[in-house]
Amino acid sequence: MSAAPVHGDRDARRVPVRGLTVLYDADCPLCVFVRDWLVKRPQLVPLTFVPAGSPAARDRFPGLDHRSALSEITVVGDGGQVYRGAAAWIVTLWALREHRRLAHRLSTPSGMRFAKGAVLAAARWRGATASWGGGVYRRGDGWAYDPRDGWHYTPPGCDSDACAAP
Repeated sequence: MSAAPVHGDRDARRVPVRGLTVLYDADCPLCVFVRDWLVKRPQLVPLTFVPAGSPAARDRFPGLDHRSALSEITVVGDGGQVYRGAAAWIVTLWALREHRRLAHRLSTPSGMRFAKGAVLAAARWRGATASWGGGVYRRGDGWAYDPRDGWHYTPPGCDSDACAAP
């Protein structure tokens, strides 16, 4: 995959990508889940994960717009390439052994429309959960996981059947 600047200029310099740094929102449950999933996948190109907006991110990438990196997935290549939004998701998938073909399909015009839709859906989900603290399925908020039937919510103070619906 060739390097492409943030604005998708097809005339970008062709610089080999030997490593990628994924900047993710460490306070977003979806982002942390995806990071954990990515870490477990076999990688053709090493992925490093750094919380967006953190001191480590600011030290590594002093010229980067760190505010936008918190609102939109941002991936930085070892050659200085910066990918945002759908392009960031695609280049991250491209780094994975099992998903490189998918990344090539998503980099086509029709695939890019699909990738942009997925990024938009994730952003909407993040926005919807941020209004109530961004905590999705946090145990401290009354959520508990039962392996037989998934997540359940019990309002605080309702540990008995006293709060059960009639």
